[in-house]
Amino acid sequence: MELTQRLHSIPEAKCKCFIPPLHYTDYEKTYWGVDTTNGRFAEITLEVCVHCGTKWLNYLVEYEAFSKSGRWYRGVVQDNNLKGIVPGKVVSYFEGLDWFIFGGSYFSSTGMYGKGKVQADL
Repeated sequence: MELTQRLHSIPEAKCKCFIPPLHYTDYEKTYWGVDTTNGRFAEITLEVCVHCGTKWLNYLVEYEAFSKSGRWYRGVVQDNNLKGIVPGKVVSYFEGLDWFIFGGSYFSSTGMYGKGKVQADL
């Protein structure tokens, strides 16, 4: 199984929204959809930082029957990319980014930087 690669260098922090741990009050959240691929039923939201206006796609999946299965990913998204992204394509969007932030009980983390394979499935 391929694992998400942790980044050894941290992306330039333009705002506190780039630095884990993240806090929900720093974002205006809009429901984007559900990714039902492979029975994930992952919740996808578009979150805009109230401080700098950076737009983030957030992907949250949890398998209720399994403890410590919760995981989330968030990546910066530009307006021109939003038009072509549908819920079933968010994982591949993240996998194509230079970096993203991920965490959750599955990783025992409140957030770290990574790139590469997204572990959305069991």
